[in-house]
Amino acid sequence: MLRVDLNIDIEEIQWQSAIPDILEVAQKVKTITFEYVQKNADIELLKYCKKPLVINICLSNDDHVHQLNRDFRNIDKPTNVLTFANMDFVEFNMYDEVFDEIDLGNIIISYETMQKEADIENITLYAHFCHLLTHGFLHILGFDHIENEDAEYMESLEKAILQNMGIANPYQDED
Repeated sequence: MLRVDLNIDIEEIQWQSAIPDILEVAQKVKTITFEYVQKNADIELLKYCKKPLVINICLSNDDHVHQLNRDFRNIDKPTNVLTFANMDFVEFNMYDEVFDEIDLGNIIISYETMQKEADIENITLYAHFCHLLTHGFLHILGFDHIENEDAEYMESLEKAILQNMGIANPYQDED
């Protein structure tokens, strides 16, 4: 089985009281997401990589995410989750040959925005966190939602992965 390590930095203290077992939840989401994608999607990295993979997760706040969103995406407001992938999968073989481990990138989630969205959608913080983290993991693996066809495929993966965690379809209103 592929080894995927998480480096988790909790910048916003509210995370620990909102989801006390946040580190275990993140590990669970990672395991279920990567197992599902490995079985159901054609990702070269997951098929052939023998090196450990590393993903950095920052559990932060609106101020930090707002700054990153403004600086890197030219969007002057916070968002729920940002993902910064470190490598182009076309160059995967080069990374695999050179490094002892492969740092796939960073996922940053804002507590305040996540909380507001969970309240609006009337879902638990746990369910929304699992969704946002799954979404971030899929972006790290190269999935996106820029084109409609890609968005539908990524959403179908999210729905299936979340269903494996016992979490309802977060896109129900859009179906």
